[in-house]
Amino acid sequence: MPKSHGTRRRSGGGRSTRPVPAPRAAPEADGWSGREYGPHDPRDPFEAPPVPPEKKRHVRRVLTSNVTITIVAIAALGTAVTVVDIGALGGGDTKPPKAAVGDLSTNDMLAKLTSASDMDKVAADAIAHAKERAYVQHQRELKRLKEKAKRDAAARAKLKAQQERERLAKTNPSAAQNKAYGKKMSALKGWGGCWPSLLTLWNHESGWNERAENPSSGAYGIPQALPGSKLASAGADWRTSSPTQIAWGLGYIKARYKDPCGAWAWWQAHHWY
Repeated sequence: MPKSHGTRRRSGGGRSTRPVPAPRAAPEADGWSGREYGPHDPRDPFEAPPVPPEKKRHVRRVLTSNVTITIVAIAALGTAVTVVDIGALGGGDTKPPKAAVGDLSTNDMLAKLTSASDMDKVAADAIAHAKERAYVQHQRELKRLKEKAKRDAAARAKLKAQQERERLAKTNPSAAQNKAYGKKMSALKGWGGCWPSLLTLWNHESGWNERAENPSSGAYGIPQALPGSKLASAGADWRTSSPTQIAWGLGYIKARYKDPCGAWAWWQAHHWY
């Protein structure tokens, strides 16, 4: 019987004798790129399929749309705010601004004004009479010294020393701050229009020095309370606190002269208030 074409006897236990192809070399060994197909060949397992032009245009429209830009901007802003907040909580400088150090709040000023606004007219009149007597006595003493100074040098030296003590009593490095308190506290009482009168009045009385003490009468502080201990009714810190003294002085002015305009008008006529 003739042998059929296309069939061969298998030897070695029926295994095929066809040679097995050698394994491919590693990419590092011979520079093989891993691609056996042409560009964008759908049979290439390493190549992603090309993006259709229509899909590219759709992606571009999404990325450049107003909604997308807005969302990205909001996200960036939120990140920036978060960074700022974390920085603030991360042990940064927590000291208050220098301008706020030692300052007095509006509420504190109102509290001081309230505590010193109940002076009755009788008490104010008693203080005013004491100031009047002190002024008259002071003028007499100055007149006596001036007359005596015409006769001898010792009296002239004493007069000069007296005038120097009064000048120094009004010298105050913190006058600007005290005036700022006075202006604001006067406005809080509704006397903003009378600020020039109050400014001039206490310039004459004390130079806005919270430690000013009249060497002859003992009047003390910015409003020149007489005696100085009267200021204690406005606060225990009356010896050194300009807001406490200002609050007391405004209370005295209200009870006696209605407002600083009236107090200054009185001072111009009598040289005391």
